[in-house]
Amino acid sequence: MTERYAVIGNPVSHSQSPFIHTEFASASACTIRYEKLYAELGQFSVVAGDFFSAGGRGLNVTLPFKGDAFRLADEVSDRARAAEAVNTLSLRDGRLYGDNTDGVGLVRDIVQNLDFSIKGKRVLVLGAGGAVRGVLAPLLAEQPASLMLANRTLIKAEAIAHHFSPWGRVVATGYAELEGQHFDIVINGTSSSLSGELPPIPHGLFSPRALAYDMVYSKGLTPFLQRAQGEYAGMLADGLGMLVEQAAESFDIWHGIRPETRRVTNMLREVLA
Repeated sequence: MTERYAVIGNPVSHSQSPFIHTEFASASACTIRYEKLYAELGQFSVVAGDFFSAGGRGLNVTLPFKGDAFRLADEVSDRARAAEAVNTLSLRDGRLYGDNTDGVGLVRDIVQNLDFSIKGKRVLVLGAGGAVRGVLAPLLAEQPASLMLANRTLIKAEAIAHHFSPWGRVVATGYAELEGQHFDIVINGTSSSLSGELPPIPHGLFSPRALAYDMVYSKGLTPFLQRAQGEYAGMLADGLGMLVEQAAESFDIWHGIRPETRRVTNMLREVLA
């Protein structure tokens, strides 16, 4: 029997998830149907409920519904509870299980694909939205020397730092206070690149051989990565690898198979070129 899966979001037409999961399934000899579901704001639970009632087995959840998915799930993983967000829903014995694969996707891309260790490094994360909440606990689990969270609104960064204190120490700061500091890994978790803008970061943040990582992916360098390149960061990376790695984790949750990711990432990179 062909199992049914989907990605749900608003918007959702741009999503590469159907391509990624279809390629994973083909390589793994799994028979699935994977589609895109659009939900109006405020209608997530209705659309998701109809999907599962009609025999759907799993949903990937994208913006802006990860919080809705967290509240809809009957049971959630520890990492989803830490993030208070769910990007992967599974139907198990009539109950919805929620997980969050964003953080493990980011860490695997950095540590395995880029061969860049997080342990012992000075890490700076920009932004305090849902994307950042999804990755902080997995980053802390890698035992960085320090993890600083910078945001336009300091009180929001402070609230997130307090929330994640059971997982490790997060230092909250505003952008102006970054002046004169240097980091080994700088991760842009803001949505600024989607609008062609740059977070208001001071110059000189990147230490020699630093990794500059933008969680947004695009055809060319994002404004954040252009800044990092101009300041001689040692390595530049966008979020395409994270996208594929988090999808692979979802695939493993659903099918018990860990797919190989490099081929799919390379295929997507060619499409974006």
